[in-house]
Amino acid sequence: MSLVFPVVLGSVRPGRNGLRAARYLVRALESRGHEAPLVDPAELGLPLLERMYKEYPAGEAPEPLERLAALHRRADGLVVVSAEYNHSIPPALSNTLDHFLEEYFWKPSAIVCYSAGRYGGVRAAMQLRAMLGELGTPSIPSLLPIPEVHKALDEEGRALQPWLERPTGRFLDELAWYAEALRDKRRGGVPY
Repeated sequence: MSLVFPVVLGSVRPGRNGLRAARYLVRALESRGHEAPLVDPAELGLPLLERMYKEYPAGEAPEPLERLAALHRRADGLVVVSAEYNHSIPPALSNTLDHFLEEYFWKPSAIVCYSAGRYGGVRAAMQLRAMLGELGTPSIPSLLPIPEVHKALDEEGRALQPWLERPTGRFLDELAWYAEALRDKRRGGVPY
């Protein structure tokens, strides 16, 4: 069954390796028949958070926020692609996510983390897990860490390392399972 999973990239740096990981996830999700639009903060140009989307009068939010809100409302879940900056979450990712709240409720998220080193960004992923839960989009139990991302993926997001396919498949199976289960429960109503 086709699902909608925005892939939210967390970096805006020039030459960012996260774009490799985001493209890889978009490609992997689309190969399974899912819709996976890339949410790129470098292209969106969102302002630093002064007020959330819901705090704008109806029809007065900046156009990128309106577009992103519509995408999140129809999404079945969220894939978040995060680097690790100073053992934490990149500021562009936090800013992109923090503009919304209700649009995420009762939908699962999945964390893809990466780094140029061997840890694969997992320290940031632990903080991101807490943040996503607070936003109402709890993360699935599995992570997809990609260590040495520049050696694991090419610039177009194609795998250069065969080991990556197996954990990616299990990760996406788990995400789809949670997304379908929560979608079915949302159809019957939510606790509040």
